[in-house]
Amino acid sequence: MGGYRILAVDDDPAILRSLRRGLRLEGFGVHTAGSGPEALEIAAGERPDAIVLDVSMPGMSGIEVCTRLREQGAEVPVLMLSAMDEVADRVAGLAAGADDYVTKPYDLTELVLRLRALVRRASRTAAGDGSAAGEILRVGPLTVDPAAREVTVNGRRVELTRREFDLLETLAYNAGIVLTRQVLLERVWGYDFEVTGNAVDTFIGYLRRKLEAGGEPRLVHTVRGVGFVLRAGPA
Repeated sequence: MGGYRILAVDDDPAILRSLRRGLRLEGFGVHTAGSGPEALEIAAGERPDAIVLDVSMPGMSGIEVCTRLREQGAEVPVLMLSAMDEVADRVAGLAAGADDYVTKPYDLTELVLRLRALVRRASRTAAGDGSAAGEILRVGPLTVDPAAREVTVNGRRVELTRREFDLLETLAYNAGIVLTRQVLLERVWGYDFEVTGNAVDTFIGYLRRKLEAGGEPRLVHTVRGVGFVLRAGPA
């Protein structure tokens, strides 16, 4: 089994066969699961490099599977599949800790590009991503420790998902500099599909809620018509 190891999860056997065949042709090693509980069992034993996870499954949904994985501390990249392009469905998946979202019927080429971007980003993070050893980023009351992947605001620990941390880290390394959505997509998500542009806004919203939960002032500012900037004080 060569290349990255992917766990494909869907209750539809035809879709699983298609995913297995297509991903293997692209050089991935593939395990498959037809239910949420089976997916959790395989994920624990096989430790895949990424998971392609159907949202709507009977018994245990993909959102529940993703939530369980994150509660167990698993940081494996998760790409959600859904038959409906519903905003609420997409937001629920991202809130559960998913890293990306594709609607059915999906284009295999796009799905493969997204998977490769996810596993490359995860590999760079695991290897330290080239950041200076021991470097601590401070912006006003915010402290970001890239090595420990820890965030505090005025001493209060802030729990972030991997994607939320990657986004905040990118903003912190460029504190005071306005970054466009396109730049953030390329640096955090690793690709520039136009369809994912709203993901930046969604995750900026998650970050703001968590950073400001203790009543702290806004740190991540919107620069209308341009993008976002991390700054202590008014935008």
